[in-house]
Amino acid sequence: MSRRPPPTATPPRSRRTRTAVRAAVLLSAAVLTGCGDAGGLESAGPTPTAAGPVRLWPDLPPVTAPPYDYGEGETERVPGIRLPSGDVRTADPVAVVQAELKADPNQFRGEDGVYRTTVRRIRECRERPAQCPVLRPYYRDLTGDGRDELIVAVEMEEQQTGLRVYMPERGGLNRILSDEDQVVGVQIAGRNLVVRAVSAGIPGYEYRTTWTWEARQRAMLPASDEIVRVRPAPSRSAKPSRSPSPSRSGTPSGSPSGSPSAEASPSGAR
Repeated sequence: MSRRPPPTATPPRSRRTRTAVRAAVLLSAAVLTGCGDAGGLESAGPTPTAAGPVRLWPDLPPVTAPPYDYGEGETERVPGIRLPSGDVRTADPVAVVQAELKADPNQFRGEDGVYRTTVRRIRECRERPAQCPVLRPYYRDLTGDGRDELIVAVEMEEQQTGLRVYMPERGGLNRILSDEDQVVGVQIAGRNLVVRAVSAGIPGYEYRTTWTWEARQRAMLPASDEIVRVRPAPSRSAKPSRSPSPSRSGTPSGSPSGSPSAEASPSGAR
């Protein structure tokens, strides 16, 4: 037979404690008796049964021919560019683009061939800096190694823009992203490069591609590619905004996270 401990005197409760206990009792009674009242707990109905994905056409043959080359994963060492310090801000962006063009004169291509006007303007950046299609560069650590990459844009024919990202490595530069499109905006989100481009076949929409560093491939890859509905352009009667005007690349002027340094364009980059 168990022995119970002798009862002990219960200390008197304070007014605040007694009030709190009474309120708790009343609340409990209201919950138990008033579930059907307005604002009370109500059933959400039966829970749907979880179902896994259903595979359609499981007997489709495996693909043997590679798809159209999108250009992702293509990297290349920029010839003739030395960067002993590993600081991309010391590199001349125009010289970098010219070095790539010299190694591969056909890299700026359109649907019908090389963009000859773009090639000529790049080659004449020294003599005609005002006509140089290389825009001012931006710097950001996109690979997560603690060092900034060089982000360059080149204006091309047919309202196309060529985007390039260069990573410092082994005393030089590696190109880790190369893309051309009708770009309407470029943004940096964390270590991602988000590129907005015109949708040719669906008015009122745009393509939005998020390029992300892939360490295994040693390149920037399109992690996501989506079609997004955009708002129509404001009417001309709308009052102009007083906020600071954005730069050509979509980053507000003076922003510390995306502002080009004073060393950005020593040889004609606009």
